[in-house]
Amino acid sequence: MPAYSIQVNGKTHSVNTEEATPLLWVLREHLQLTGTKYGCGVGQCGACTIHLDGTPMRACTLPIDGVADGQSITTIEGLSEAGNHPMQQAWVKEQVPQCGYCQSGQIMQAVALLEKNPTPSRTEIVQHMNGNLCRCGTYTRIVKAIQTAANS
Repeated sequence: MPAYSIQVNGKTHSVNTEEATPLLWVLREHLQLTGTKYGCGVGQCGACTIHLDGTPMRACTLPIDGVADGQSITTIEGLSEAGNHPMQQAWVKEQVPQCGYCQSGQIMQAVALLEKNPTPSRTEIVQHMNGNLCRCGTYTRIVKAIQTAANS
C-alpha cells in the first residue's frame, strides 16, 4: 500500500492506504478524528466538510491521492482545542443543534464563509450554506448563529 504524508490540524501524519481511499475514511479510521461525519458518500450533504488550504471540501469524495504533500487539512477538531472557536460559541449560544449530526460540516462551511466575507448578508449566508443539509431543519438557527459569529 502507498504511504502518504498529510498535514492535519497542524500535525504531520503518515498513512498507508489505497490511493482511492476517501480522505473521510483516512481521517476517521486511520487518525481517529471522528468529528467529520459520513452522510451521503457522494458530496451532496456536507456532513463531511473539511478545509483544504482554507477551502471547504467534501472529504467523502476527495481521494487521499488527491491531497498534495504540503496542503493543510483542517477538521472540526482543528478549529480550537477547547471548542471555543467563535463559530462554535455562536452555535451553542443560538442552540443550533437538534440531532447534531450535520453540525461539524455546517460549522466548517460557515467558518470558511466568514474567513472570506466577515460581514455577509443573510442572502450571502443562505447561498454559501446551500450545499449543507440539515435533516432536522435548523436552518433558521444556523443563519442566526453565523450572524452572531460575524457580529462578535
